[in-house]
Amino acid sequence: MVRQSKPKPVYRVLFMQQGHVYELYASEVGSSSLFGFLEVAGLHFSRSEIIADPSEEKLRQEFAGCTRLFIPYHAVIRIDQVERAGASRIAAAADASVMPFPYPLATPKKPER
Repeated sequence: MVRQSKPKPVYRVLFMQQGHVYELYASEVGSSSLFGFLEVAGLHFSRSEIIADPSEEKLRQEFAGCTRLFIPYHAVIRIDQVERAGASRIAAAADASVMPFPYPLATPKKPER
C-alpha cells in the first residue's frame, strides 16, 4: 500500500494597500511575532511564460526577493483556503466596493508611573 501525502494547503489572501485590493496566493499564513501583523510566506505565481498578465507581472516585480510578507491586520479583507493557486492580481478599491477596517485597530496602552 502506497501512502499518498496530502498536498500543502494554498491560501488566497486579499488585503488593501494604497487604494488597491491585492489578491495573493501563498502556502503559509499565520499571525506574526510582530504585534498587529499577519505573516504570509511561500507566494505562488502562475508559471505561464507565454501569456503575461500585466497585473501579475507587477506583483511579481513588487515582491521579488521577498521570503515573507508582514501585512497589518487592519488591511486584511479576507483569507480563504483554496484547492489550487489562481492568478494573483491588483484591483482598484473603487471597483471592489470594499470598506477597510478603521485605523488603528488596537493600540497598546503605556503603563502609568
